[in-house]
Amino acid sequence: MNSRFLYSSFFIVMCLSSTVRAQTPTPGSAPKSSENSSNNAQSLTKIPPGVILVTGAGPSASDSVTPVPEGGTVAEDVFSDPYFGITYPLPLDWTQDYEGPPPSESGRYVLAQIWPPDTDKKPVAGSILITAQDMFFTPFPAANAQELTLYIKDHLQADYRVEMAPTFTKIGGRPFTFFAYWSPVAQLHWYVLNTEIRCHTIEIVLTSRDTKLLENLTLDLNEMKLPTEASPTAGNGGGEFPVCVKDYAEGDNVLARVDPIFTEHRFNPVPVRVIIDKDGRVKHIHYLSAFPDQAKVIGDALVQWRFRPYMKDGKPTEVETGIMFGSATGPRRRAADAAIE
Repeated sequence: MNSRFLYSSFFIVMCLSSTVRAQTPTPGSAPKSSENSSNNAQSLTKIPPGVILVTGAGPSASDSVTPVPEGGTVAEDVFSDPYFGITYPLPLDWTQDYEGPPPSESGRYVLAQIWPPDTDKKPVAGSILITAQDMFFTPFPAANAQELTLYIKDHLQADYRVEMAPTFTKIGGRPFTFFAYWSPVAQLHWYVLNTEIRCHTIEIVLTSRDTKLLENLTLDLNEMKLPTEASPTAGNGGGEFPVCVKDYAEGDNVLARVDPIFTEHRFNPVPVRVIIDKDGRVKHIHYLSAFPDQAKVIGDALVQWRFRPYMKDGKPTEVETGIMFGSATGPRRRAADAAIE
């Protein structure tokens, strides 16, 4: 996906989202009478005879206890994501009406889409979009959040204008890279704040026609709680999280490996994040996008891999890394490319 589409698509998503908000029932709005329930059931589209539904590629994990990036929630007016260690009290009366799409094959996540209250008298005042980009699988030529910010700024569409050049700021006491741009045609302004946590670029995009609202939303972000590792250039885990190291599952770090053997060939890349324990064994597997049969075969193989324990300050430490099975979507091919081809 190129940058022109990736960041111009946010404007499209924002416009479409206001329509979806009007059409999507909120929790608790189910029909109250049996008559309404019957009518509602009759309006459902029936599956034609002879059609078989097959589960597509999507995220999954080897256990349901270890947090995953897409596991963030909005509850009681607070957004929290245990994987990233983020807690954010929403602005008064703002909420999330629906969840974002599953992660992409390049490790792009929509963690939260937050909106002000609906009114019939005026368009949506603004929005807050929180995303994450896995830097192990990013298709962009960037090694950290700061470099990704500069790439975004340098590849805006021709009709966008930079309002504020990238600079360092702090959100919740943690360093971020900030820049702003706008569209003279749409009269929309974007405030973009990026930092890195666990080798993911966490991006917060504030959008509105009202720059005063954007300034207030930026101030509200200071209520956000973030892990101490958050930094635009050095969010590499550690502390309460595993250390994240790109390409750790390569070369002399791998003491034993068993390649997955697929009985059915598919042509989708399967990005996988693994946590390796202090003894060099795979402790947790997170499939960003995989068919169920792919996940099973890859999981059966990975539990047999053995790694050289990762040493930090002379002590073995849990480490998190990424492996791409199949064809990589990034600028170069990654480990185990031949496993599915």
